[in-house]
Amino acid sequence: MVVVFSNSPNNQALPEFQNILLIQLGDIGDVVLTTPTIRAVKESCPKARVSILVFKPYGSLLAADSNLYQVVEATRVTGTLFSRLREYSAFVRQLRRARYDLVIDLRTGDRGAILSYISGAPARVGRPAGSNQFWHKFLYTNILQDIEAAPPPAHPGADQSLRIVRALGIDTDDTLPKLFISAQDRIRAKELLKDYGLVRDAPWITLNPYSRWRYKEWSNDKWGKVIDQVWDIFRIPTVLIGSAEEAVAGRTIVANREDHLINLAGLTTLGELAALISMSTLHLGVDSAAPHIASAVGAATITIHGPTDWRAWRIASDQHKIVSASMPCVPCNMKGCNGSGISQCMDNLDVEPVIDAVVDFLKARLDHIDLDPL
Repeated sequence: MVVVFSNSPNNQALPEFQNILLIQLGDIGDVVLTTPTIRAVKESCPKARVSILVFKPYGSLLAADSNLYQVVEATRVTGTLFSRLREYSAFVRQLRRARYDLVIDLRTGDRGAILSYISGAPARVGRPAGSNQFWHKFLYTNILQDIEAAPPPAHPGADQSLRIVRALGIDTDDTLPKLFISAQDRIRAKELLKDYGLVRDAPWITLNPYSRWRYKEWSNDKWGKVIDQVWDIFRIPTVLIGSAEEAVAGRTIVANREDHLINLAGLTTLGELAALISMSTLHLGVDSAAPHIASAVGAATITIHGPTDWRAWRIASDQHKIVSASMPCVPCNMKGCNGSGISQCMDNLDVEPVIDAVVDFLKARLDHIDLDPL
């Protein structure tokens, strides 16, 4: 079965769909950047039930999104062959019981294509895959071709998935990613802050210095110097956030800084982490998911970028600053220099440009909220 869609924004085929599933089996940042796509689908099909399939535990980031009917989580199954087959069988039954009439796969991976087909939806839409994935055409009813990126001021990161639904005649005027925070996550975040002695409404910053990839990271020692300067000038504490693994990695930053650096990494769900960031005065980090979360909950950001081109994923502004090394090869979009996994542009970036960006921002922000730095 092939469903014909119109490229017109007044697509008459869309209201016929009442139960829509979006598949976003990317990483945390990809999930955050998909929120405008969710909004666009709901705006175009206001009476439809719009659900999304993401990897577990990323669903907590979307649990409070009123545009979604359901957040479905796929587990990266491990264990014996029998246990994996049992898990897959249960998940397949869950997908088929939902009786989706339209499934849109927002990526080009094999798993999303297979799950699209398994869902049994009569309309299954995907993107062109590589030549070695020619068999994907048998899994979708519609494969979209010639998907062009939207020009500015569209958010470039959000457009990675938004352009797919735009090809179906689905669009939104607001392309900025936005996360909604549940009351439960906000309460839990406030309790954590209180437990660690942070005063309500006092300024503090969050820091996530790590990425999945070493070539995107800056040194612990340099982050420590930034944190110390913020404390010395403003007496503003820093809260280290992230996963349990990042909590371990961050111990060298926390050491001997217990009076002005609080380690909450590994103590929150993703939803609670988003709530924490939303309460902070500023978020500091590298090219990872955390700055995407911060921007989507309305927090200001200062993000260090090395080899990756921030223009493909972020919008810089007075609220969102980008710091990069002044090297002619930046950005090279390589996984470290010559594919080595180590980036000289990150290793050679001095602390002064980062400290200057943080100090300038905090001075302006503290003046704005009528708090004087020490």
